[in-house]
Amino acid sequence: MSDVKPEQSAAPLISHLMELRNRLLRAVMAVAVIFLGLVYFANDIYYFVAEPLTSRLPEGTSMIATDVATPFFTPIKLTIVLSIFLAMPYLLYQAWGFIAPGLYQHEKKLVAPLVFFSAVLFYGGIAFAYYVVFPLAFQFFTSVAPEGVTIATDISSYLDFVLKLFFAFGLAFEIPIATLLLCWTGTTTPAQLKAKRPYIVVAAFVIGMLLTPPDIISQTMLAIPMLLLFELGLLFSRFYVKAPADDGSESA
Repeated sequence: MSDVKPEQSAAPLISHLMELRNRLLRAVMAVAVIFLGLVYFANDIYYFVAEPLTSRLPEGTSMIATDVATPFFTPIKLTIVLSIFLAMPYLLYQAWGFIAPGLYQHEKKLVAPLVFFSAVLFYGGIAFAYYVVFPLAFQFFTSVAPEGVTIATDISSYLDFVLKLFFAFGLAFEIPIATLLLCWTGTTTPAQLKAKRPYIVVAAFVIGMLLTPPDIISQTMLAIPMLLLFELGLLFSRFYVKAPADDGSESA
């Protein structure tokens, strides 16, 4: 019979839970501090995000609010989401700080740069959506409206639309990281992924169809970068294939 007391065996679990709680609190506080600093400019932030559409609306038209509280809550909602986006490097740092003690030294050398590049790629996806996809998509939408139809987009509906695209492109730009991790952990190999390239091409367009609005422009503008990023991840994964003899015995 083991001599370890129940309270002693529970101590590590309690310690991990306390560490998790503290890091979650720091993450929430970071988002709250950024939000308090931005909330005064909530309307300006919404104007900036809406500019790709408002600049392409027909003359004499504008966005509308169909609910009494929408003009107040919609910019606030956007500011909260923006605060989370801006806090992303710190949030990833907190996640890294929680898992790092349980990693081997060779794993830390890989994960640390991945955390950094994950944030960079996520921001890159959002910037690509705003500066490339939105102008093309909104120019198309506003130009194909039937004659006699006045374009008057609700500000809340527009925000839901752009946030969906921001998340879709932000996550899609993480494909190189996902590809590299799959190869490094031994789940697959660069050669196997290369052999499955035709299926991945089809999957990219299916994912583009599911994650974006039902228009061919948004779907294509998401699928093509996904394929290019997959090829980039495939290229770098060749240098991070886990060696068969690497059984993780190397300690921190």
